[in-house]
Amino acid sequence: MLGASTSHTGWTFITNHARVLAAIADDPNVRIRDIAAHCRLTERAVQRIISDLEQDGYLSHTREGRTNTYRIKVDKLLRHPAEANLSVASLLSLLVQDETDRARKPAGQ
Repeated sequence: MLGASTSHTGWTFITNHARVLAAIADDPNVRIRDIAAHCRLTERAVQRIISDLEQDGYLSHTREGRTNTYRIKVDKLLRHPAEANLSVASLLSLLVQDETDRARKPAGQ
């Protein structure tokens, strides 16, 4: 998972729910602690967001030993009426970096 850059103040285009979902899409076995660090959220906030996403059917998880493995329902449609015809897969295609792109970029970019 890529590290977060410097701090930011003010508004942003992407919600925390989308950031958490993208982090999980990037690594389905990611730890809450790592999501929190990457998204610059508290672990508690990440837990609430995951709970929201599970409650509304966007995400599920299975427990394997001490590890959670998350599964995103990529065919589920987005919630807001303005994006109601777009799937989670469409959103994630914009937010998650393809492995081939990641391999080509030097570290830190």
